[in-house]
Amino acid sequence: MKNPQPSGAAPALSTALANPADLVRAELSAAEDKLTRLLNSNEALIGEICHYLVAGAGKRLRPLFILLIYRACGGPDGKIDDAIDAAIALELIHSATLLHDDIIDGGLLRRGKPSAFARYGFAPALVAGDFLFCRAFELCGRFEERLVRVAAQACIELTEGEVMESRMRQAGGATLENYLGVIRRKTASLFAAGGRVAADLAGVDSETVAAMDRLGQAFGLAFQMVDDLLDVIGPEEKIGKPVGSDLRAGVLSLPVVLACANHGQEPRDFHPGAALDGPAFERALALMRDPALLERGRGLAAEQMRTARALLARLGASPYRDALATLIDEQIDRDF
Repeated sequence: MKNPQPSGAAPALSTALANPADLVRAELSAAEDKLTRLLNSNEALIGEICHYLVAGAGKRLRPLFILLIYRACGGPDGKIDDAIDAAIALELIHSATLLHDDIIDGGLLRRGKPSAFARYGFAPALVAGDFLFCRAFELCGRFEERLVRVAAQACIELTEGEVMESRMRQAGGATLENYLGVIRRKTASLFAAGGRVAADLAGVDSETVAAMDRLGQAFGLAFQMVDDLLDVIGPEEKIGKPVGSDLRAGVLSLPVVLACANHGQEPRDFHPGAALDGPAFERALALMRDPALLERGRGLAAEQMRTARALLARLGASPYRDALATLIDEQIDRDF
């Protein structure tokens, strides 16, 4: 069994790669082909909705993360199909949650175009999300029980995070700790599961598997924090939705929590749903664009990225480890 953990001091990590995806381009292409096939259904409407949401959309950040972790941990060519299937399964789970999130939040835009919920309606979007979850576990079913449990636990945390977020909206007075609890479940859980499964499939020791789980969690936390900050900064063409969409929808975002802490107001004072419009919306948005608040938020994200980099340094030097370092840095720097 290969153990990629080096002895002595952690090595410096390079970030010289222009595009981390270049190292796993063939694996990503294979994943994309299989993912596209899995979106098909005997019911044409289900397939149409799934293709509308998933096919050719997004940067496939989760599959890229999983495949780079697998290779950086010394994963052999002989098990690459397993890593590809794991990457597809988690992307399907992520896509299902996007459908369900838009239903819950009444989201009308997704990636710069009408959401599946807006285009197809409540019931078809809900059923398509269920279909994607089923496709994910169709893939997971061939793995060993411990790996299926990792995926199942991530799904459990996703659902718990959704309910927790709703409870925080209704109760008001949400703290940074509450916020971190929500995004640890709703966003970071899938990255943590991806890191753990990829390392396990690569055949590394249990300590390294656990480290890649923690790396995924730190990466996911930082990713969501930056996403939240970009929601109040924009521009719209970059984020694929109107600036302040989270604020209007009452989403428990990082700028809301930090603004409440700064001004002694509860989150409900910032986002009473659709009623927050006109001058009230502009005032709230201005508070969240305070440079000091944005810097604080970016600092919190940077802390998580430093944690991810420190865990990455446990792996032996390789181009794949360098590509992961680049991917980590890209998340904190995007569009700021």
